[in-house]
Amino acid sequence: MLKKWLAALLTTVLILSSLTIALANHDSGQGKSQDLKKFKVGAEALLEDHKDLIKGKRVGLITNPTGVDQNLNSVVDLLFNDPDVELTALYGPEHGVRGSAQAGAYVEYYIDEKTQLPVYSLYGKTKKPTPDMLENVDVLLFDIQDVGTRFYTYIYTMAYAMEAAKENDIPFIVLDRPNPLGGQKVEGPVLETEYKSFVGNYEIPLRHGMTVGELARLFNEEFNIGANLTVVEMDRWKRTMNYDDTPLEFVMPSPNMPTLDTAFVYPGAALIEGTNVSEGRGTTKPFELIGAPFINSDDLSAKLNSLNLPGVKFRAASFTPTFSKHAGKLSHGIQIHITDQDSFEPIVTGLHIVKTIHDMYPENFQFRAEDSRGISFFDLLTGNGWIREEIEAGTSVEDIQNMWEAELNEFKQVREKYLLY
Repeated sequence: MLKKWLAALLTTVLILSSLTIALANHDSGQGKSQDLKKFKVGAEALLEDHKDLIKGKRVGLITNPTGVDQNLNSVVDLLFNDPDVELTALYGPEHGVRGSAQAGAYVEYYIDEKTQLPVYSLYGKTKKPTPDMLENVDVLLFDIQDVGTRFYTYIYTMAYAMEAAKENDIPFIVLDRPNPLGGQKVEGPVLETEYKSFVGNYEIPLRHGMTVGELARLFNEEFNIGANLTVVEMDRWKRTMNYDDTPLEFVMPSPNMPTLDTAFVYPGAALIEGTNVSEGRGTTKPFELIGAPFINSDDLSAKLNSLNLPGVKFRAASFTPTFSKHAGKLSHGIQIHITDQDSFEPIVTGLHIVKTIHDMYPENFQFRAEDSRGISFFDLLTGNGWIREEIEAGTSVEDIQNMWEAELNEFKQVREKYLLY
């Protein structure tokens, strides 16, 4: 009888323990959910908590379709319809304010149909706002989603605008947004000064691990812009968060950046742009699909999978780009499938892809032609000339990676001064 009573008591204790654990997990899940409900991007924080920064001032706004709140309302419309705000001018980066222009296309000055405000292009002929563009502006806002990679041009649009704000004595406000790749990992070679361009204007690594607000602070101090800079910080963003850890929807930052997976492969896969191999432009999976008519898909995917690179697998794939390289031609290669975002190393992976195709198809593979200075577009993307030389010399990717570590570690120390989260 005693044994039965003890057994029943033990069962009761186990049930109560299970219920306690379940309730604790439920409460912690609710806590996390409540925490994310309080999440704010910089635009929301500005309008809800810091409107004094723009109230009673004529506001110029640099933005594109990614400038939205969590309900996907455009910051253009939010500011334009706010009775406390006088929005007077819009400025568009590459692809324009509404995001309709393809890569490299120049967007002329025009009048925005919805607001009837003037829209000035900051891409092509005029990368920096001119005094005429700023004559009706008391404060300049920047609200664009970056993708965490050095050669994505929006961060240089921001820097040029900061220079113009300094020169015209206009305060500059960055409305901060997450780095979609997270805020911890910093990878790749640091740009060398002689390889500066609009796809790399400052000495930062390929994957910088910073938000646009943090980059603005670094650019302003380390590269002597000296603007009257304010960063409106996000609320509840943590460096450990990738974009899908936030409550935000992923809005395409540009026509060839359709998904978060695209952003994750981009720091390395975009190096293919510096070669005669297609990076998948003209397909529905740009930067995830890579190939050329001269490649054997099965051979390339097998070789890359044999490397056992962390967080990634390669699928043999064929595709026909509708525009850009090999347009209208059946191309063969691979699709990059990320299996684990945290362990995936996009830049090392991208270099392995470039080197493997280079080594397997030496008669067909080419880096893009050098300019009059002896610099290839591949060099502008890597930020130096030596990586291309090392690939051509047969150096392993591991050895190439070791060559950039010293400068990368120096940058990491500088970076620490400008982190906000």
